[in-house]
Amino acid sequence: MRAWPVMAVASLLAAAAPAAAAPLAIVAAENFYGDIAAQIGGSAVTVTSILANPDQDPHLFELSPSAARAVAGARIVIANGAGYDPWMEKLLGATRGTDRRSIIVAELVGKKLGDNPHIWYDPSVMLAAGQALARDLSAADPDHAAEYRARLAQFTDSLQPIEMKIAALRRRFAGTPVAATEPILGALFAALDLKVKNAGFQRAIMNDTEPSATDTAAFESDLKTHRVRLLVHNSQVSGPVVRRMVALAQAEHIPVLGVTETEPRGKTYQAWMLGLLDAVDLALSRNSP
Repeated sequence: MRAWPVMAVASLLAAAAPAAAAPLAIVAAENFYGDIAAQIGGSAVTVTSILANPDQDPHLFELSPSAARAVAGARIVIANGAGYDPWMEKLLGATRGTDRRSIIVAELVGKKLGDNPHIWYDPSVMLAAGQALARDLSAADPDHAAEYRARLAQFTDSLQPIEMKIAALRRRFAGTPVAATEPILGALFAALDLKVKNAGFQRAIMNDTEPSATDTAAFESDLKTHRVRLLVHNSQVSGPVVRRMVALAQAEHIPVLGVTETEPRGKTYQAWMLGLLDAVDLALSRNSP
């Protein structure tokens, strides 16, 4: 009987073994969705987040060839929708893939163009995104479906401390008047049942238009007379009117909270949200009537 050399046997076995499936490519328009994709997909996916710099103004984002290439090669794309990332719509239209799945989170939760697009501050929205992602991953990669379901369950459990913190703050601070230069924390403040003032001013800043003189005067009056107990501003977006409101709040010793639209580096979505809730708690506790 002929003896096969060990190296030859090893080579034959390697050739006969099925090749490991390449990880599924996921592209997220924003890094908080990319974070969730990595948490649920695990080692079976690779994730590219296009908007990932917390120091960059998301509204000034310009498309790059690398972003177009990433979307063209993706099996799953996650975008916010509701007018927040219209450039992703253009990329999806320009790079059509027969087996690509797209998750538009705003559509999942019934939000449309004209609604406040900052929906990711609501953990229930992120849970809906995670559930849709787990379904699409399981359909695209049924061999790992059980793993996707298990990681979705872990993700669901990890949101409970956020929900508990929201419930505790709502019991303590419901109805408390607060101000914001734009509605960046609108979804979170709604969950906390806070009374958010100066909606007209916020919409103007969000839409990159000049607030009316009436809205500006009302905002200034609320700060000068301490009719609000907290001022929130978008630390990634600034301008003369916003800087003036922040300076006025600081001069009046009203707590000011700067918030990013992009998930901070080195943090998970869960840690980011708990940190924001802790900051709101501290500000409102210090500025009790």
